[in-house]
Amino acid sequence: MIHHLRALSGIIRRELLRTMNQRGRLAAAVVRPLVWLALFAAGFRNVLGFSITPPYETYILYEVYITPGLVGMMLLFHGMNNSLSMVYDREMGSMRTLLVAPLPRWYLLGARLFANALVVIPIVYVFLAIARWWDVRPPTLGYAAVLPALLVTGLMLGAFGLLISSFIRQLENFAGVMNFVIFPMFFASTALYPLWRLDDVSPALGWVAELNPFSHAVELIRFCLYLRWAPAEAAVVATAGAVFFWLAVYAFEPGRGFWARRAEA
Repeated sequence: MIHHLRALSGIIRRELLRTMNQRGRLAAAVVRPLVWLALFAAGFRNVLGFSITPPYETYILYEVYITPGLVGMMLLFHGMNNSLSMVYDREMGSMRTLLVAPLPRWYLLGARLFANALVVIPIVYVFLAIARWWDVRPPTLGYAAVLPALLVTGLMLGAFGLLISSFIRQLENFAGVMNFVIFPMFFASTALYPLWRLDDVSPALGWVAELNPFSHAVELIRFCLYLRWAPAEAAVVATAGAVFFWLAVYAFEPGRGFWARRAEA
């Protein structure tokens, strides 16, 4: 147990130092959702179909729909960026060094996944604090209630990124794969629109959004932030995260996963 805790603390420290040293990435992680909140949200005022009379419009638009969706976008981009670092570490050899440690492979991958999900949470709270300037003011207890939702969503998206990284052979191919994954996953979800509005626009799009695990992650964040529990969404996010993680562990297992097939090729 001592060795497990020591390995976990070392991995968390490494990921924290790496994130703190990447100041441009930190700035982009906060500025990106703020740009959406300040500029693009105004374009959705009439699209949502609600009254434009303040303060009801402000509450519905910025708080209930746009802001939790942008929080989910931050976690999504962070998970994909971590998959990029996994590909980089694999090419540089540091990933191989980590996986040969005398600990279970699933524990090492899970420790890194947990560390990556942990370091993004303070960045999310910085965004929520700045968003109060736009009158995004959820209940005070909501900031604490949303913490488990942020963690489980970060774990699910991180496991998804970990799985994707096992398919990428070269670092140069990552940008195209990331765009192919991020934007369909984000726009075909309830991050910007309620599900009933998507059903009105296109029943097929609403069906895809309902199957999208990212939609359930956004709904989980949205409900928890406003002190409402969503057991169905929590179950979907936890189940999807467990499936993604199991597949990622299988992919990184020598002799069984995708790495073994690459060696044979």
